[in-house]
Amino acid sequence: MSARPLPRPREFHPVDAVRKRFERWLQARLPLTDTTVLTQRNVYILPTGAGWMLALTLLVLLVASINFQLNLGYLLTFLLAGSAVAGMHVCHATLRGLSLHLKPPEPHFLGHGATLQVQLASERRTPRRSIALAVHGSGHWAWTDVPAQGIATVQVAFAPPRRGLHRVPTLTAETRYPLGTFRVWTVWRPAAQALVYPAPEPGAPPLPPGEPRAGGTGSAPTHGTGEFEGVRAYRRGDPLQLVVWKKAAQALASGSDALVSRDAQQSQRHELWLDAAHTGLSDPEARLSRLTAWVLQADRLGLDYGLRLPGQEIAQGNGTAHRQRCLEALALC
Repeated sequence: MSARPLPRPREFHPVDAVRKRFERWLQARLPLTDTTVLTQRNVYILPTGAGWMLALTLLVLLVASINFQLNLGYLLTFLLAGSAVAGMHVCHATLRGLSLHLKPPEPHFLGHGATLQVQLASERRTPRRSIALAVHGSGHWAWTDVPAQGIATVQVAFAPPRRGLHRVPTLTAETRYPLGTFRVWTVWRPAAQALVYPAPEPGAPPLPPGEPRAGGTGSAPTHGTGEFEGVRAYRRGDPLQLVVWKKAAQALASGSDALVSRDAQQSQRHELWLDAAHTGLSDPEARLSRLTAWVLQADRLGLDYGLRLPGQEIAQGNGTAHRQRCLEALALC
């Protein structure tokens, strides 16, 4: 029997530990705001790798020019040094004075990346070139140019790991324009929050049967498909939400163009309740995923439906506002 190799211990890098600790300290000092104006107090600058190489090259040129008394060497050295200094000021001015505004993020389903829309506004009479935004530490940059006295919109990807209400992550903006010898950046903590709905269950079962309405006769049975019993031929003027589109598709496939509608008088005797206790699942997240699929299915069919969750009940209703209310309750359950 061969011995299993022991796992290698994680290597400790003091520089990475110090950098992460400094970043946590820096982010803790930043205010939470959805709009920020970049000034000298929140814009930082450091040479890039190319910038350090340029500085080393200038030092070598200067030493060689001194040793060999080369007037053209002095000229080249100071010309390159002056260009680097001018590029440093241009690079810093590209971000300085820029206004950043985060639009309220739209709710989305788990598993689908959210898109953060950031507006960059400039009052300067000249354009600002090569500005990049990203979630801090992600390395996935979105680049744009801001026109003179104009506005540019950048979309930044954000993928929350679970459902619920999430604070928008820290964002960073940077530029290396025009020479790439300096990196100018800023760190920004938006105050907005993003709502993440549970992921709908793929291939969810049909809607549950309706429950007899309180005070009704309860004589109208229901299908297990979630469509109320009692259909009739389509009548001119029937609302589109009463048309049974599934049956219409089946009729069209068989060569018929006959439409059928639900009998509202019979369907009103029953109420459709989406109950977490009746999903047939033991996993809480799987229950929410199935309920989410049922909410979308009932909304697509134009049915009145209610939602029952532990400690919460949403009354019968339909429409976009009712759907969003149910999805929000599922996300925050």
